[in-house]
Amino acid sequence: MMENRPSSFMQKLPNYLTFMRILVIPGVVASFSFPGIFAAWVGCGLFIAASITDWFDGYLARKFKSTSSLGRTFDPIADKLLVAATLLMMAAYDRLGYTGLWPAVIILCREVLVSGLREFLAEIKVGLPVTRLAKWKTGIQMVAIPMLMVADYSPWFCYFGEVGEILIWIAALLTTITGYDYLRAGLKHLD
Repeated sequence: MMENRPSSFMQKLPNYLTFMRILVIPGVVASFSFPGIFAAWVGCGLFIAASITDWFDGYLARKFKSTSSLGRTFDPIADKLLVAATLLMMAAYDRLGYTGLWPAVIILCREVLVSGLREFLAEIKVGLPVTRLAKWKTGIQMVAIPMLMVADYSPWFCYFGEVGEILIWIAALLTTITGYDYLRAGLKHLD
């Protein structure tokens, strides 16, 4: 009896989704260059679509047993690029406000720290698995950022700015905690 194996496309789909997330970034960034509500919502929609692919690529990789070193490497890079580019554009176009800059800096610094730590640990063949708390941090971040992207253009959703700012601060707090946890776990492997 033949085994029911997924097609080659389905096995590669998680990696395609990861790279699609990277390809969306210029569109998100470009949306900031155009004034008005339409461009803000287009950028927000692209960000949300990219964020959703983050969940789907992991789910599909596990479902079809098609996890790969390429996916394990580029999935977190795609997330970091999307978040970093969007936070920088929001800062440049004053969509974070003064108090929103602090969590953005915390998030960006942690991402660079954890990336460097992962690279170091990979050289010595030590994995640094993603924690459940880090997944929550990513999820909260992926909700907060689009809310802040359109807060100035959302008369129907008057609390987007306030809720988005609270969520970005929660994400920054979780970022600090998970960054510390990763650093502590990585320091055990230093010479």
